[in-house]
Amino acid sequence: MRVFALNSLLMLFCLISLKPAVTETPNLTRANPRATWEEWPQWRGPRGDGTWNGPPLKTTWPESGLKKLWSHELGGGYGGISVANRKLYVMDRPVASSEDQQKAAGIHSHRVARQKIERVLCFDAQTGQQIWAHTYPCDYRDLDYGNGPRAAPTIIDDLVYTLGTMGDVYCLSAKTGKVIWKKHLVEDFGGKVPQWGYAAAPYVLGDMVILLPGGKEQGTAVVALDRKTGVERWRSLSDTAGYATPLLIKHQGRSQLIIWSPNHIHSVDPQSGNHFWSVPYKITYGVAIANPIAHEGLVFVAGYWDGSKAIQLGTQPEEAELKWEDRRTLRGLMSQPLYRDGYAYLLDKKFGLTCFEFATGKKIWDDKNQMTPGNTRNPQATLIWLKQQEPRALILNSDGDLILAELDPSGYRELARTNLIGETWAHPAYAENRIFVRSNTRIIAYELPVLESIDESP
Repeated sequence: MRVFALNSLLMLFCLISLKPAVTETPNLTRANPRATWEEWPQWRGPRGDGTWNGPPLKTTWPESGLKKLWSHELGGGYGGISVANRKLYVMDRPVASSEDQQKAAGIHSHRVARQKIERVLCFDAQTGQQIWAHTYPCDYRDLDYGNGPRAAPTIIDDLVYTLGTMGDVYCLSAKTGKVIWKKHLVEDFGGKVPQWGYAAAPYVLGDMVILLPGGKEQGTAVVALDRKTGVERWRSLSDTAGYATPLLIKHQGRSQLIIWSPNHIHSVDPQSGNHFWSVPYKITYGVAIANPIAHEGLVFVAGYWDGSKAIQLGTQPEEAELKWEDRRTLRGLMSQPLYRDGYAYLLDKKFGLTCFEFATGKKIWDDKNQMTPGNTRNPQATLIWLKQQEPRALILNSDGDLILAELDPSGYRELARTNLIGETWAHPAYAENRIFVRSNTRIIAYELPVLESIDESP
């Protein structure tokens, strides 16, 4: 009995003192690295600044090239690709016949006969299966470089915002392609189609979408619409439409919306459209294309013939003045500059990729066209930072070469290169462990060479 009683007491003590089992909350990042790998829902990526949180990449790539996941025929266009919720969105302009499709390869195939329509296409990003297409009439008339649309779709809250070459603006259901609302930059806002067509991607800012009609009348340069209804919220300025997407910045605690036109660099209040400042900059042929970038209290733009300008912002939103300019070594066209730790990287039309001190414009080095070999006319490449591997960048040049390189003030170091698609000016999209590229005839998905094996399940 004493032994039984003692055992009973011991068991009771253990039950009282025993702590309940702790169930550890799963670490989704550790269990599924995809949880931190971003998609590409708008022009220039998740933040619109050419940075991407993707997987760490190998520096040794297969000699046979990257693994092709799927490929689909596509019409012409220079516009970038967007990916959200594992759906891919892109715009195109189909050719008139199958014979024309055979002739449509290459950047300068814009004289191929094409249909008088534009399309917004949605694909399953995993399989390449087309989910829906929205088609509308669009006559390019005598527009030069008429391959197709220039602007990347913008996706947010299951809505897709698109801009066509001649000014057609659509808000569509991301799931079905159903039209929610539509506008026209010329017919509804008094805009004038720029020489090479509209190209500035719809810019979503809170509950508004910002568009650049461009016109002589006051209030035609910039317009803000309620992004869910299309109802006008404000208009501002009178100026020709450029090709660069607007840029939202914050300086001295105040937000400013930067607009680069062929005649000025403008700043307006993003909530009201009230004018803050303008700095004159007359661009040859109106090619205000690459987005402005802003760091260290400077707003920077790069022109092809007329060089670069850096605008110093003041303590008040209305204060801005030219700090420095360079017409000799920093002449960009379409390629978006990158910035990191006081230095910027710009594709110059003569010297190739060029590193310069952002605060002063002092040139540090150029790559002697290593990144874009043999491309002496309209050199083009899209550059993004790999945020988990900076100073490494992914670059797609106009020959269709994907390049992994390190960029810092000490120089350009190429780590890997492979061709994906041939000639293209279009910005690719990066999502999870994939890259999506397009030409004037095809869109292709590839698997990136990731350092670690991954679980392919959703």
